[in-house]
Amino acid sequence: MSTIPFESKALVHQTSARATVAGLLIGSLVLVSNFQFGLQTGWVSMMSLPSALLACAIFKQVIPKVYPQMAAFTDVENVYIQSLAVAVGTGPLAYGFVGVIPAIENFLTFEESGFTREQGAPFTFEQLLLWSLALAFFGIFFAVPLRKQVIVREKLRFPSGSATATLIAILNGSEILQEISSSELKELRERRHREYSDVLSSDEYTSLRQDEQQNSAVEDGDDERAESVEPSQATAYGTTPVTAATAADSKSTYEKNIAILIKTFAVSSLYTILSYFVPSIKAIPIFGSKLSKNYLWNLQPSPAYIGQGIIMGLPTVIYMLFGCVLGWAVLAPLARYKGWVDPDVDINDWENGVQGWILWSSLAVMVVDSVVGFIVFTTKSTVRFCLRDDKRMALESMLDDSLQSMLLEEERIINRQSSGGRRQSTVKLVSADQDHEVDSRQLVKLTTVISGLIVSSIICVVCIIYLFGTKIVPLSSVLIALVLALFLSVLAVRALGETDLNPVSGIGKLSQLVFAMITPRSMKGGVLLNLVAGGIAEAGAQQAGDLMQDLKTGHLLGASPRAQFFAQLIGASWSVILSSVMHILYNRIYEIPNAEFRVPTAVIWIDCARLVTGKGLPDKALECTIVLGSVFGVLSLIKNLYRDNGYKWLLWIPSGVAVGVGIYNAPSFTLARVIGGWFAHIWLRTHRGNTSAKTSMIVFSSGLVLGEGICSIFNMICAGYHVPHL
Repeated sequence: MSTIPFESKALVHQTSARATVAGLLIGSLVLVSNFQFGLQTGWVSMMSLPSALLACAIFKQVIPKVYPQMAAFTDVENVYIQSLAVAVGTGPLAYGFVGVIPAIENFLTFEESGFTREQGAPFTFEQLLLWSLALAFFGIFFAVPLRKQVIVREKLRFPSGSATATLIAILNGSEILQEISSSELKELRERRHREYSDVLSSDEYTSLRQDEQQNSAVEDGDDERAESVEPSQATAYGTTPVTAATAADSKSTYEKNIAILIKTFAVSSLYTILSYFVPSIKAIPIFGSKLSKNYLWNLQPSPAYIGQGIIMGLPTVIYMLFGCVLGWAVLAPLARYKGWVDPDVDINDWENGVQGWILWSSLAVMVVDSVVGFIVFTTKSTVRFCLRDDKRMALESMLDDSLQSMLLEEERIINRQSSGGRRQSTVKLVSADQDHEVDSRQLVKLTTVISGLIVSSIICVVCIIYLFGTKIVPLSSVLIALVLALFLSVLAVRALGETDLNPVSGIGKLSQLVFAMITPRSMKGGVLLNLVAGGIAEAGAQQAGDLMQDLKTGHLLGASPRAQFFAQLIGASWSVILSSVMHILYNRIYEIPNAEFRVPTAVIWIDCARLVTGKGLPDKALECTIVLGSVFGVLSLIKNLYRDNGYKWLLWIPSGVAVGVGIYNAPSFTLARVIGGWFAHIWLRTHRGNTSAKTSMIVFSSGLVLGEGICSIFNMICAGYHVPHL
């Protein structure tokens, strides 16, 4: 177990060369995987958990065998590596390479671009670098000032960030912060006294009581007061248990998870390689050849799709299945039967086919759900914040320092040794009524934030204007987009902190709606301007959310926010280059869009831009969007109003975003994910209450996703050299 005191961990050197190299390597693997699935489905993942696990495996299993004299690997160094890896890996979404860029390259007409770009003309490598550079950094500087409010003061949950912190603590046998109320601390103390009075002698118990009384008399500020408790005690009070593998286990926790990761990675890799030589296994017509040909009802038994379904969970994939049935079993046949679309047009035709027709229904459902959720969430958050601030001020006016110090007193609990002599990981309990912050020297300075915001904004303005010109994208529009990105980043951070969902796609659509209202419809190049503005807003929200999720992980483990800030900057810089390279490779090797890389997110972007800038809808699509938009608007309102009340019946109200994703993606996208969702549901039910089982499940799914994503490079090479199929 780490012997570094919790209060001193932020001062440990974390930005080492070895950690930076490892973070860039792991992040590059995640980026390659995200590029593959982003172009196929529009879905990418932060991959925080597998990144942390791989880092631990490298420095605890691989390197020590080659270089035994290596310095000890710490949990805070693990935080730095996974923060850097996330910054690299999420580049395809943050920079619009799975959405905005393919939309401009492949679907934007010469007229819609203001007569500046030929349809189908790809960006050059230099242009892609400038575009990525424009979007790479301002979101990071947006997030830094929010940390104090949402993490230190409001203590938002950030479930994925907290789960990553738990895994890192398990892997490294270290201490993790848990913030609970003062009443829970007092209750825990009383329960502990009752237990100790039964097992300790009278002299030992009297000595323990005297020590506590001395601790409680310490003035507030003389020492940071906290509790270190064993996992069993933490569990009893609803905190997150952090347990190390016991001495009876033949393998440590991280060794077991690494074994799971390697096995699932191998299975997924074999499927990926086989799918190149036998393409028919990508589309199995389980419902017959007619439904397969006319409505794409196929099963693609992709391990990665199944893994993504595991991560999404059963409710989400069921909502997607509902959308799939609605779109491909109801709306699509209805549109053909009624003659609203030409039945002879190819099913894959996004412009004139049935796929393009049902896309408008998907867009209506997602936009309405995002708008309603935005309004309700913003209103509730504003009211809650105002009330909480007033209550805190009133409380501070009534309580003096001495009473506060008694409420927030530190308690020490004897740390037991396991039967094998290895100390268990502990939960450091602290009062949620007090702000717990690292050493001020490890915080990002305000001058750095302000200067960074100015410089990154200037870079964005210069690069965007250079790429598109002031006639198409005026200076004022870029500045408005940056300001809008700032406010929408706040929304993204708060939504991620409370719901574990970063609504970047919805935020992009909201920014498109805003720009449609402030941009004259007669303006030349209005569609291109709309896409660019939406891309800027989405980039800011994506980066701000990712950094805040990582900062939550670091906060719970006592890591340096400054080190994580530099990890984001380094990772974003590398991601700019690697994302541009990968986009060029995919464009040169594959004809995009095609049956494999359908870039559905790009179609959503361009159609939304055309819709808000005044283009008419296909026959009867308007009536369908009005009906579905109204229904899901009401459902979204109910779900968002009662989300915090814990009603179980809310699960029966489908998410508009998930339903919309099920509508616009082919059935093969959804069916495999439903399998994964059911697997996750059964696994969690049979291992209820077992925290390590849930972690193993996430690692299992991550191996499936990484295996297929990374081995897509093999398929890309084979396609580039025209290796024949079997």
